Amino acid sequence: MSAFVIFAIFDILSVGADAHVDSRPVYNELPIPTTPLMSFSENGLIGTEQLKTIHRVVKKGETLSGIFTDLGLSQGLLLSIAHFNEDSRLLTKVMPGNTLTFKMNHDGELAGLSYQVSEFKTLLIHYDMGQISTEMVTQEQQVRLVSTHGVIQHSVFTAGKKAGLSDKMIMDLANIFSWDIDFVLEIRAGDQFSLIYEKVYKEGEFLTDGRILAASFTNQDRHFEAVLYDAGDNEPQYYAPNGRSMKKAFLRAPLNFSYISSNFNPNRLHPITKRVKAHRGIDYRAPKGTPVYAAGGGKVIRSAYNKYNGHHVFIQHPNGIVTKYLHFTKRAVKKGQRVKQKQTIGYVGSTGLSTAPHLHYEFIYNGVHRNPRTVDLPKAEPLPKHKMADFQQYASPILGQLHNINNGLIAQIE
Repeated sequence: MSAFVIFAIFDILSVGADAHVDSRPVYNELPIPTTPLMSFSENGLIGTEQLKTIHRVVKKGETLSGIFTDLGLSQGLLLSIAHFNEDSRLLTKVMPGNTLTFKMNHDGELAGLSYQVSEFKTLLIHYDMGQISTEMVTQEQQVRLVSTHGVIQHSVFTAGKKAGLSDKMIMDLANIFSWDIDFVLEIRAGDQFSLIYEKVYKEGEFLTDGRILAASFTNQDRHFEAVLYDAGDNEPQYYAPNGRSMKKAFLRAPLNFSYISSNFNPNRLHPITKRVKAHRGIDYRAPKGTPVYAAGGGKVIRSAYNKYNGHHVFIQHPNGIVTKYLHFTKRAVKKGQRVKQKQTIGYVGSTGLSTAPHLHYEFIYNGVHRNPRTVDLPKAEPLPKHKMADFQQYASPILGQLHNINNGLIAQIE
């Protein structure tokens, strides 16, 4: 697997002073097999050109039973088809928004039915003279590797859009480095990023963005790089060039891309009481209802409301660490509940002593308030030693391509 991706990158992302991104597909496009829906009548064979096609998009509250009735088809026929085999049972999972395509003969009888099971799989059901047969058609996807580079002037989102990235890809990029960079407080004009990622096509038409295979981010005087690698344990993860996992026990910030109204300041004049009160945390200004994540995994030790903190949640983490989240409009967890990192625990609000919707976030280590921006976070476990040789063999070529992008040797995509 590793060798395949490496060769694909060398084939598509060729290096040269005037090189451009080659958008040729990594996989050859294959013809998609189709089976005509046919039926017979007393007068002989009826071809597909004589069949009536009816497209039905399932609406909210609508059932397959109701659709069959609308089309004049019996419930007995529906039961026969739905319970014919494992493939046809997928019809019982039809959801609002799914499209069903019926083929009807000139007598209004069913000749065939198709259901898009997933982006690349279509279930075909043939009905001929009372006989049912099914066919699962798999459509090949084409994956193209592209690269881009961006320089931040105003925001990560603006730079990402200019570099040709979708909102999802911008968030995926930030998520890779969210354990090392506070994307709310620490982003500055002049910061840069580069990435190599997948674009997925179906029948030659762009369908969706795929995975980020490698990325780099320069934040002020710090430079980070990450490579997606499958260590064979669970699912592929991002690792630094030295094999360190990009994931850590805590996020730098429990919100992404939010405006900060108040930095960490132990001698702050409270905006309501007008007294100097230690502001032992960070205020993240964000729209009311914005989800707030648990910065790390742990146990909820408090989920309550009072006139000072409003709706608030405290989480106990291993190694004597407690994180506090104040002024929610609504809490999403209960006392005693176990939570995972990045799990939503509440929603930004302005309850308690608060002048505007925001999240107040505190990080406490062994009873002492620490600045969430600068506190040293527990280091992540690196790759096992027996995996390092394979990782370096895989990562070296793709990191070389990433360096070429940073150095301007591979042109930015349009």
